[in-house]
Amino acid sequence: MNLTEIGESRINGYLYVLARSLKTFLPAEVARDAVREIESHVRERVAAADGAPNERAALERILDELGPPLRVAQAYSTERVIDEAVTTGRVVPVLRATWHLAVSTSAGFFAALGVLVGYLIGFAFVAIALLEPIFPNNVGLWVKDSGEIPWRLGAQFPAPPGEHVVGGYSVIPLSLFAGLLILVVTYRCTRGFLAWWRNRGVS
Repeated sequence: MNLTEIGESRINGYLYVLARSLKTFLPAEVARDAVREIESHVRERVAAADGAPNERAALERILDELGPPLRVAQAYSTERVIDEAVTTGRVVPVLRATWHLAVSTSAGFFAALGVLVGYLIGFAFVAIALLEPIFPNNVGLWVKDSGEIPWRLGAQFPAPPGEHVVGGYSVIPLSLFAGLLILVVTYRCTRGFLAWWRNRGVS
């Protein structure tokens, strides 16, 4: 199908909105490359179309199948950051990809919530290990004065009445090991989720 001036204007308008949308998610240079890639795809579809019943209807059908510019921009940018996260495995891209999914999908939101909880618990254990030598009477395993069975682990300022800390510096390696283990497991689970998300449509 050969486009008239009106048809070219319709495509250019779509690409303009797409470019503006992509720039809100991606760096300018990456957004320009994305627009060129999507424009090439659109023009291939247009060239292969028969133009029935008329140019306008054929163009709208092609653009409707592609999707609204904002949705296309969101999907494209999410795909890019997920690819970067899975390929490189670096922490910042992994967190960025998780954030993209969290703000755009319900599954991504719950996954990001799980990631947040995992990292918070991991960092809490690491914090206990770091604070124990500084505040030995306020950080560690807490027991009630009436018994010797620890009932919680953490930091308390000031120390609550009727309770005291046990375990001493042995809490440091245990908390550090537990914290680092939780952080590593959370990170690996996050990468696994992102890899599954990227490949979920591949049969």
